[in-house]
Amino acid sequence: MSSVSSPAAVSPMKSSLLPLEIGLFCLLWSFAFVAGKIGVTYCPPLLLLAARFSLAGVLILVIPMIRGELRMGWRDAAVFAIIGIANNALYLGLGYTGLQTVSAGLGGLIVSANPVFTAVFAALLLGEPLTFRKVAGLALGTLGVAMIVWHRMSVGTDQLEGILYTLAALASIVTGTILFKQLAPKGSLWVGNGIQNLSAGLVLWPVALGVSSTNAIVPNAQLIGAFAFLVLGGSILAYVLWFHLLKVCGATAASAYHFLMPPLAMIFAFLVLGEHVALQDLLGVIPVAIGIYLVTRAPARAPAA
Repeated sequence: MSSVSSPAAVSPMKSSLLPLEIGLFCLLWSFAFVAGKIGVTYCPPLLLLAARFSLAGVLILVIPMIRGELRMGWRDAAVFAIIGIANNALYLGLGYTGLQTVSAGLGGLIVSANPVFTAVFAALLLGEPLTFRKVAGLALGTLGVAMIVWHRMSVGTDQLEGILYTLAALASIVTGTILFKQLAPKGSLWVGNGIQNLSAGLVLWPVALGVSSTNAIVPNAQLIGAFAFLVLGGSILAYVLWFHLLKVCGATAASAYHFLMPPLAMIFAFLVLGEHVALQDLLGVIPVAIGIYLVTRAPARAPAA
């Protein structure tokens, strides 16, 4: 039996669809920072997330429930619930709290350091090889991100408190990624994603109601649109794609695509929110792109004897 910690063998059809799946995942994930920034402008972040996760969990699980396919072992359901607390409740709860005082571009930027920490812990805990090519790619990706961070921090528009919340969110998603690969839950990723969302919602509701007031919610078209995207595009489609990529590509390679999030998040933040994007930010994209190529490029196969 092959371990899910190694990239799975895929059919030619799956291989041909992989670039499309990666591109769609990157677009959905990066735009979620902008949608989240809009959402927390009109609604307390934990209330927004508790409602998002609860609705997404119900929508995800109602389809297999109607079809009589809602089957999963207790061990696997518990693993998905634990991952949901790390990857959903903690990661986004901390990240959205940070978005109240940092820009959407910088929020996406900090979380994009995910590949560096994931690669190190995947090598230590999962046995994934940390080759020279991967190290060079991760170093270039980190350099590109650091270039963008340095410039945006020098502008002085983001607050330290929000940055610390976002760093804690980064630690949460790295933990969730490693847990998914190490514990290797079996069963439908669709059902597993529903369990993750429901568990995150159940954890967040008491906290959200304890620290937030529903009177702070400002219902308008912007909030409704952001909430709809976060439920359908973020919690449902993006997370299914994310765990699919983890199985197909491995933790290190899949996480490397997070290096794409800073430029994409900044572009979306510029187009939708009017956040400033400088030339120094765009120059950081070059080493990021090279780093992704090095980390994700398949190693050359030795010729058959």
